Amino acid sequence: MQTPAETPVERQADYILTIDNGTQSVRAIVFDAKGQLVAKSQVKLTPYESPQSGWCEQSGDYYWQNVCVACQALWQQGVDKARIKGMSVTTQRGSMLPLDRDGEPLYPAILWLDQRKAENESRLGGLWDPLFKLLGLSETIANFRSRAQPNWLYMAKPDLWHKTHKFAFLSGFFHHKLTGEWADSVGSQVGYLPFDYKKHRWAPRWDWKWRALHVKPEHLLTLLKPGEKVGEITEKASEQTGLPQGLPVIAAAADKACEVLGSGGQNSDVGCLSFGTTATINVTMPRYTEAVRFLPAYPSAIAGAFCSEVMLYRGFWMVSWFKEQFAHIEQEKALQAGIEAEALFDELVNSVPPGSMGLMLQPYWGPGVKQPEAKGAVIGFGDVHTRAHLYRAILEGLAFGLKEGLEAIEKKGGCKVKELRVSGGGAKSDAAMQIAADVFGLPAVRAHTVETSGLGAAIAASVGLGLHEDFDSAIKAMVHDGERFEPDNGHHHMYQRLYKEIYLDIYKKLQPLYGKIRDITGYPE
Repeated sequence: MQTPAETPVERQADYILTIDNGTQSVRAIVFDAKGQLVAKSQVKLTPYESPQSGWCEQSGDYYWQNVCVACQALWQQGVDKARIKGMSVTTQRGSMLPLDRDGEPLYPAILWLDQRKAENESRLGGLWDPLFKLLGLSETIANFRSRAQPNWLYMAKPDLWHKTHKFAFLSGFFHHKLTGEWADSVGSQVGYLPFDYKKHRWAPRWDWKWRALHVKPEHLLTLLKPGEKVGEITEKASEQTGLPQGLPVIAAAADKACEVLGSGGQNSDVGCLSFGTTATINVTMPRYTEAVRFLPAYPSAIAGAFCSEVMLYRGFWMVSWFKEQFAHIEQEKALQAGIEAEALFDELVNSVPPGSMGLMLQPYWGPGVKQPEAKGAVIGFGDVHTRAHLYRAILEGLAFGLKEGLEAIEKKGGCKVKELRVSGGGAKSDAAMQIAADVFGLPAVRAHTVETSGLGAAIAASVGLGLHEDFDSAIKAMVHDGERFEPDNGHHHMYQRLYKEIYLDIYKKLQPLYGKIRDITGYPE
């Protein structure tokens, strides 16, 4: 007897589970087919260990154990496993592990924050060296080679490099743990592997990346498009996580790409701001577009599309920096009230007029590819300024930096953004949202859930599971607008003058001094 097809109403009762492993925590989240959060379990992580200065690494087993803890905690909430039709995984970008033939880590995951460097022991050979010299890219390529985790392992731990069966990003590691398959999503390939960002496949054998990286074709995982099936939950994974054996696992993408998807940024007239540890501006493009020359457009969580991105390496990390250095009063009040200190920061912002009474900040608190010698700067100090002015200047400086990124994307991509979608922890601040709207002169819409990366992964899974016909229909059904912030025209006019007449000149004026600082102090290297 043929089983009747499910009706749309019946499909709405289906659940999707996503694992979202970021730098600060791992979350197991259940969404329904309308994009509403049903249940969530969150486990805070020790972000990394630093066995040496500048090193940031974390045990792969530690990550996996906490994924298991997060999943098991869901079942304690009474989540009905029978309604979960499938799952997907999204993780922090660029954190890589060397794995043995059984999928066990041979060395801790080296995180995207890590600053260790490998020695470049040889030239690339062929025409590549003179070509990159002619293009002025020799230093960029040398930095790429020195930062690549496989190269460091090859130089520092040759015995482990020879034992390595696969190099995998965190998502690929989890896929193998869950399904036993050596596979990962195209959308998760952001980092130091020989990937072709234009074609969304491993680079051809003649590509310079094979010469630059100590990686062989057999070291790489099978690539799948977002929405394709990775495999099914194994018996062992089921015992460890409580996930039903045989549950389909669908390829999603890295956390930033999933944030864009979960914010509703599927078109090139929408700019997606991520107010996270690293702040980014992303625009989804139908074709490959480099916002910054020779920095790739990363794969989108929508199969076949591209994320044209500009990143501020130390983005809303600066809020944490401010909290630790200057916000002891708010920390004490928050401790007494049982809330996060950041919840009190909007009071600081709102006590200061737009423009911070002339205080301006250049948010280069971390390394940049385009400006490797740059350092952060604050100019315009006067006796009227307080820590409240500094905090507002931080938010305004971050917005100026992201605006500069958007202008680069629009110029290279030939697009015009009409609306901002904002996600990440910093998006919980009404003050930060309003500053973004005023600086950009565009409506800024907060996502309906703080779990946008998890939602993006659920959208990819819903397409792969057939709960929605395609990505457009899935986004329409699962993404909903949160609060909307309209720009204040008077504030925008003032910000435009500050941005064009001052902010854009700060780096140009200070660049020679940054170079001298590096030469004199050796920092940054």
